[in-house]
Amino acid sequence: MSTFERISSGLSGLDSILDNIRLGDNVVWQVSTMEEYLFFVEPFYQQALSDGRKILYMHFTGHPKLLDESTQVPCYEFDPSEGFEAFTMNVRKRIAAEGKDVFYIFDCLSDLQAAWATDLMMGNFFQVTCPYLFEQNTVAYFPILRGLHSFDAIARIQETTQLLLDVYSDANSLYINPLKVWNRYSPNMFLPHQYITKDGSFLPLRGGYEVSRFYTLVDNMTRIYENQNLDSWERFVSDASRIYHKDRTFSAETEDTFCQNMMSRDPKILELLKTYFEPEDYFHIYNRMIGTGSIGGKACGMLLARKIVAKDAPEVFQHMEPHDSYYLGSDVFYTYIVHNKFWRLHISQKTKEGYFRLAPQIEEAFKNGVFPEATRQQFIRMLEYFGQRPIIVRSSSLQEDGFGNAFAGKYESVFCINTGDITERLTELENAVRTVYASTMNLSALEYRKQRGLGYKDEQMALLIQRVSGSMYEDFLMPNAAGVGYSYSSYRWSDSLDASCGMLRLVMGLGTRAVDRTEGDYPRIVNLAQPESSTLTDSWAKHQYSQRYVDLIDYRNKALATRSVKEVTPYMDPWYKRMVLEHDFDAERTFRERGQHREILFASCEGLVRNKAFTECMKSLLRTLQNAYNYPVDIEFTINSNASGEFVFNLLQCRPLQIGTSRDAVTVPDFPKEQTVFSVTNSSMGGSQSERIDYIVWVDSKGYYQCPYKQKPDIARIIGDINHYFRKSNEKLMLFVPGRIGTSSPELGVPVTFAEIHHFHAICEMSDSEVGYMPELSYGSHMFQDLVEAEIFYTAIFDNNRTIYFNKDFFKDEPNVLTNILPDCGEYTDIIRVYNLHGKGIRLYSDVRNEKTVLG
Repeated sequence: MSTFERISSGLSGLDSILDNIRLGDNVVWQVSTMEEYLFFVEPFYQQALSDGRKILYMHFTGHPKLLDESTQVPCYEFDPSEGFEAFTMNVRKRIAAEGKDVFYIFDCLSDLQAAWATDLMMGNFFQVTCPYLFEQNTVAYFPILRGLHSFDAIARIQETTQLLLDVYSDANSLYINPLKVWNRYSPNMFLPHQYITKDGSFLPLRGGYEVSRFYTLVDNMTRIYENQNLDSWERFVSDASRIYHKDRTFSAETEDTFCQNMMSRDPKILELLKTYFEPEDYFHIYNRMIGTGSIGGKACGMLLARKIVAKDAPEVFQHMEPHDSYYLGSDVFYTYIVHNKFWRLHISQKTKEGYFRLAPQIEEAFKNGVFPEATRQQFIRMLEYFGQRPIIVRSSSLQEDGFGNAFAGKYESVFCINTGDITERLTELENAVRTVYASTMNLSALEYRKQRGLGYKDEQMALLIQRVSGSMYEDFLMPNAAGVGYSYSSYRWSDSLDASCGMLRLVMGLGTRAVDRTEGDYPRIVNLAQPESSTLTDSWAKHQYSQRYVDLIDYRNKALATRSVKEVTPYMDPWYKRMVLEHDFDAERTFRERGQHREILFASCEGLVRNKAFTECMKSLLRTLQNAYNYPVDIEFTINSNASGEFVFNLLQCRPLQIGTSRDAVTVPDFPKEQTVFSVTNSSMGGSQSERIDYIVWVDSKGYYQCPYKQKPDIARIIGDINHYFRKSNEKLMLFVPGRIGTSSPELGVPVTFAEIHHFHAICEMSDSEVGYMPELSYGSHMFQDLVEAEIFYTAIFDNNRTIYFNKDFFKDEPNVLTNILPDCGEYTDIIRVYNLHGKGIRLYSDVRNEKTVLG
């Protein structure tokens, strides 16, 4: 059939007013009751069936059907509670499957507002569905209930649809008032028309008396409706607040609505919210939201942790900084996609064929889009609140920081220096939001979601926007210290350490260096059972494995910057130096013996660690959160102190901590040396196991050291290619690398990403003191979180008493099969060796309880 072909509505009078409905038309009926809609639906489907047309009923589950089986109209059901993306894609799939020239009767659009709580997402659904129906040359009827939606939502629908028809009725009369009829016109078309029962015609209202009666009805109908200047969610919150503050009533149903639409749908998190949140908490969050929808997992976890501490550990809460965060609602994410017209690209990416292939295009679309003006105005109001203090824009997706899915380091966080005029600051903020949105399409995030069965699930991105905590020093800002904490630490370098006391990774300055493996840097590891205990006893060793650089907000260059500890030290007060710096007495003594007097300092957070009030506070904080969650947790925080040793901390994040699967004992064989590759203690992370190893991928430490700096990243890419080669096999692979895996600095180790190693069964970092490679048991880093969640076993071979035995030449007589797998990598066979161990009987044994690991 041709586009714009006239079809009959089943009401000759209506056909006359509209110059017929045409193929391609979406017809939106604004009604007061569904009976008014059915008045037009029944003749429509009867006429379609009579004409031999294919017509379908699209039923939104959750309420009774409008059409029963007696109508002979086939029905398809769609569940709005699945979420916007799943629902919209399911509707689209059905339309695509039916093909062109099909007629549709949809349930009420207002039902979507009830399911999704906002007019915004209802409008988004229509804006992406209506054009697709038009392309398919269909005719589709949609009802929407008058007075329940904002003027903005109705305007968006009117802008998108071909026909918008207003229907009014009372006991005696029914009227239709066309508000939009696209691509056709007659002098009387946009006048109100009255239905004449006698002959089925619609007569335009011309007489003053008839017009007066009509507008009296309109006035009476519109008086009873809510304030349509507000979104339906805004009206809900306003009503809930008014009722609560009037008589302190806050029903369970109201709390459920707040929790499920604004906070989380995770049953465990919901239970905690209802235990610890008060009504005022929900209203306060709403007042600091930009847009609507959920605040996401990271924001919810941070707020929940603060409430837990306030109620269960008031002595800890007195040390906690107040927060003044803002939240960019998850609905803004989809609205941005719809507004910038790449929804079709977005849903095409959610297919097996498009999942990786289309991601770069979507990433660019995110980076180059524009925000709706209403969102930009809210951005400006937030920036005016923060003034010219730096802020950080952090991902807070719906799936993030939940039980089982940490998404550690998968999405971007962007610092905004937030100086200059409002135009500069707004541009910087918008670019930051675009960057976080675009990071949903980076390879590591895609691999992570796919591996965990989340690749095609709804993953809206909300944002947490926080003021950067810290002090000003000349031309830069940073907190005194920052770090991450874990309520349970399986990393123990001594049997006397209690894993249940928890652990901290502390750094001077911003906490970015606490969660990433950065160049030349080592954070201070603190086991809270014995905070001052360390594997490093000599000052030269502490200095060698210490923090050398500090991340900070650089006002001069308007950027997040890295400076050496030496550059920052002159601006520090004496008390602050005592808090985070330590003397290298061995080096100072050597210089004195040469007649030179030098002060040699390095960052170790020693003074902070020796502050018992601080370490006890952190221990209590972690224990309190773990008890409330009934699950281990990890946190991120900043620390600010003063000359008297008083301190405050800012709790930035809290999420469930994945600690591996099996804690059961495994019998580790006592192999003779000639059958042992290595035997280590207190240097592994992961569950107890006894697993065969089919392939070893070995990066030679000396070969890697001699490899030109620019070619070192190529080694990571080759490992990634090997990982990809075995991705669909059941082979068990183990990777041996010198130094630190996943480091950002190739001279310290192999700079692989998680996406390049996620099919390996086990990873082993090797120390080589001859060329300067040193493993780091980076418990709690983003790479660590990835390994644990993917159940990839980790171990390290140190040049100390934790290594009982290591035979690095064990496989020297085995053929290198690298070029069998990757024929083009012949030039790298001296650096990367791949050993096929089938039939060799090599197994990896690990007993977590006795903390012993053997490969043999």
